[in-house]
Amino acid sequence: MKVKIHTLFQYLLDTTQADPEAFIGFSLAEPPKLGDFLDDLDPDMSLDWNLKSFRGLPELRQRVIDQAGLAGLCTADDVVITAGAAEANYLAFMQLVQPGDEIITETPGWPQIEVLAKARQAQVKLVKRDEANGWDLPLDQLENLITENTKLIFLTNPNNPTGKLLSAQDLRRIAQMADKVGAWLIIDEVYAGLEWTADRAPSIAGIYERGITTGSVSKALGLQGLRTGWLVCQDKNMVMDAIILRENSSEIMNVMGEVIAEVALRPDRLSKALDDARRDSIATLEYLDRYITSEPKLSWHRPEAGLIGLARLSAGIDGDLFAKRLLAEPYKTFLLPGSAYGLSNHIRMGVGGGASAKLELGLSRMSELLAKW
Repeated sequence: MKVKIHTLFQYLLDTTQADPEAFIGFSLAEPPKLGDFLDDLDPDMSLDWNLKSFRGLPELRQRVIDQAGLAGLCTADDVVITAGAAEANYLAFMQLVQPGDEIITETPGWPQIEVLAKARQAQVKLVKRDEANGWDLPLDQLENLITENTKLIFLTNPNNPTGKLLSAQDLRRIAQMADKVGAWLIIDEVYAGLEWTADRAPSIAGIYERGITTGSVSKALGLQGLRTGWLVCQDKNMVMDAIILRENSSEIMNVMGEVIAEVALRPDRLSKALDDARRDSIATLEYLDRYITSEPKLSWHRPEAGLIGLARLSAGIDGDLFAKRLLAEPYKTFLLPGSAYGLSNHIRMGVGGGASAKLELGLSRMSELLAKW
């Protein structure tokens, strides 16, 4: 079955034609420049692939293990370097799920797996996060959805797009649920490292033998253009299946992406980058929180982690129509409507992008449009 476009991607495609002047809801940290890495790059480096492993640059795979706190639980051979977390999710899903299989995913959540499941003709069950309780994942509801036919559970932590966190206790309970029926469990961690209210949760690959951790340098480090992510799993067959599928798609990794990502994940450099991202993002989050509190037609549950959250519009304001009007003249401001996550009465707000996002300008224009609604 053909993969059909999702609302989120369709809106992003449309936005590229609009040339917005300001962005509300930027979803990644302010990107560094290539010049920031030049001192650590070898000008004689070959631009052929690394010739060491189809799993990805060995040094980079070890950095992935270390930054995720998986040393002693997983090894570099449990890692496959991918074209972002999206490819990691794709490789795992396509090798594990067959037509007719049952999968469970969250809503609101990253829509990729639901799109792939429909194309694969798998049965999709949705566990609904509870907005009234700050977007909690209702674990009892999740447990009730799991059956002997459940092949895969896919979640994000921190949750994309609400910023809600699953604790270590939550993850262990979910792993126990999955283990009872032998289900695989993918946790996408693209926003890990940017926690505001608690410590980073442990990675599922270190908790559960059929647990798959996916992540990337895209969000917290602002290195989306490198297209460098990873899949981590203790199951050797799962890792090899991912390598085999990638051989028939992207085949090998982007050597420059691998090398720069390895530099970015070196402990001293990573620590500083995360400290900078946290400092800038929390300051912007405080500003955004004050804005939403003062705006009578908006409300939200402030994110516990990550760079984005969902705000509810007051009754009678359709998120799609609002976002389209805000993108058009005279406002020319990008905003992702909640329909991208199945919530027509919401909009995505974010604190990423740094000064280039021109958030303050975008918010002032949004207030103008809200006042006229």
